[in-house]
Amino acid sequence: MTAAPGASFRARLKPMDPAGPRFAGDVVDLLLDEARGARATDIHLNPTPDGQEVAWRIDGVLHQVARLPASSAPNVVSRLKVMADLLTYRNNVPQEGRVKAEPGALETRVSTFPTLHGERAVIRMFAPANRYARLDELGLTEAIAQSLRTLLDETSGLIVFAGPAGSGKTTTLYTCLRELVATSRGTRCLTTLEDPIEVAVPGVCQSQVNAAAGFTLESGLRSLMRQDPEVIAVGEVRDRDVARVAFQAALSGHLVLTTFHAGSAAGALGRLADLDIEPYMLLSGLRAVVFQRLARRLCSCSITIQDSTAFLGLEVKRAFAPVGCPECDGTGYRGRLVLAEALFPERGALARAVLGRADVPTLEAAARADGFVDRWRQAAEAVEAGWTSPLEARRVLGFGSSQEHHALDSL
Repeated sequence: MTAAPGASFRARLKPMDPAGPRFAGDVVDLLLDEARGARATDIHLNPTPDGQEVAWRIDGVLHQVARLPASSAPNVVSRLKVMADLLTYRNNVPQEGRVKAEPGALETRVSTFPTLHGERAVIRMFAPANRYARLDELGLTEAIAQSLRTLLDETSGLIVFAGPAGSGKTTTLYTCLRELVATSRGTRCLTTLEDPIEVAVPGVCQSQVNAAAGFTLESGLRSLMRQDPEVIAVGEVRDRDVARVAFQAALSGHLVLTTFHAGSAAGALGRLADLDIEPYMLLSGLRAVVFQRLARRLCSCSITIQDSTAFLGLEVKRAFAPVGCPECDGTGYRGRLVLAEALFPERGALARAVLGRADVPTLEAAARADGFVDRWRQAAEAVEAGWTSPLEARRVLGFGSSQEHHALDSL
């Protein structure tokens, strides 16, 4: 029989005494150990009226793992706060912090948030520092990876990594920084401005904003431009002011990397225009928009789908379905792959559409006329190759028909 996610954690938790003086510390240590072993990226501790729900996210999907007694919930959260250097006596405001780790250990971030039934805590566990050290390790298509390598040699311009939360865009940004460290060999000044710093990157001067002290993304970015940097990574463009300063930096002799929340590469262009970035600035300053999503990779236990209706409308000739085995903890999936698309606004029909302030569907259609390989085609190729399933592709990209996007090609 296949073990469900968290079975080992529940078995090791069972003999522990919730009334014992070391329960909170032991639970946190056990939770971190088991979550790492399960390849979890996030741990959720959610307070309820009758207990503290424990869940963790594996390959982008949240799994309910266990329930801790309500009486121990405050102590468990307090233990996490101590580890992350947070204020244990403040439980009415959100807090964020990093857990100090030994060299070579996983980077871990703790976030707390007040709720109706107590403090909720989320633990984010990042990949080891030696993972994703170069672009080749990300799993991007060779065309996108090669374009990024070329763009990282530029001396100015803005590269935007777009996607929703949890799509891996920050991982891609950090990998680009590591690539720059390796290729520049100390000949370029590499800096960041983040909120918060998620991963320490040797060879990069990293700074974290402090809104309480007036050190915001906008003010910090303006000051950072006077520090003689050649490359500036901005953790995230969140508003109009930060977007404008980022473009100013990109147009004044700095290579700027940043992340941006959007539902597609063309959607990122549209959102930037909505932030009052003029079309001429988009074309002059924006080198590329790389949009990505993460889809679960099928385990080797997958089987061929016989009924084409289970292709779920994807343009594929064959597809595979998950089954479940001990190796994948019964989920049918193990690991994830990147579904990415890249836009280069200064080119062809897309440039004309940007100058004409076109809407997002028209921007995407114009890009496709220039040979743009969109996320739907990437997903279809991954499904046909047996890397992921039609249901997973739809879970990640949605159940709207991909044909809706291609219908605009004739515009």
